[in-house]
Amino acid sequence: MFYKDDRLAIFIDGANLYAAAKSLGFDIDYKLLRQEFDRRGKLMRAYYYTALIEGEEYSPIRPLVDWLHYNGFCVVTKPAKEYTDSLGRRKVKGNMDIELTVNAMELAPRLDHAVLFSGDGDFRPLIEALQRRGVRVSVVSTIRSQPPMIADELRRQADNFIELDALRDIIGRPPRETPQTQDED
Repeated sequence: MFYKDDRLAIFIDGANLYAAAKSLGFDIDYKLLRQEFDRRGKLMRAYYYTALIEGEEYSPIRPLVDWLHYNGFCVVTKPAKEYTDSLGRRKVKGNMDIELTVNAMELAPRLDHAVLFSGDGDFRPLIEALQRRGVRVSVVSTIRSQPPMIADELRRQADNFIELDALRDIIGRPPRETPQTQDED
């Protein structure tokens, strides 16, 4: 499905990829991910999309966002919206679908192959539009989790489905253990 002279771009729905990898029990090594897709074609762009919670002193995703930006990824962020649901629970919403779609459509005339790291069925019309412009589309997600992390209509629309679990040995690293505090006597 990949050809060495393909002009390639990857579009990573950060929250979706994180959830899929977590459901499979591993973390993504983004340096290895970039190297793998650089090897599969001429990697034009590697986009990473995520919403950031503003006003917090420390955001757990900030070090990753900074590393990605420094290491050649086009990082697209926007402030997450915080709200309280009907049960009084604090929720965070940060949908990046429009930003990802606009970037993919802008880049489409200069691409042969787009790789979407997301299982979100809302991207089916984007895949269809890219295909109409002659761009092959691969989708990376998982059907091996319970429930599957990819919408069936997205998987069916893609030219190629890549099972995230099959990439585990190539782009994965074991999840980090949370350090336990030790009391000193």
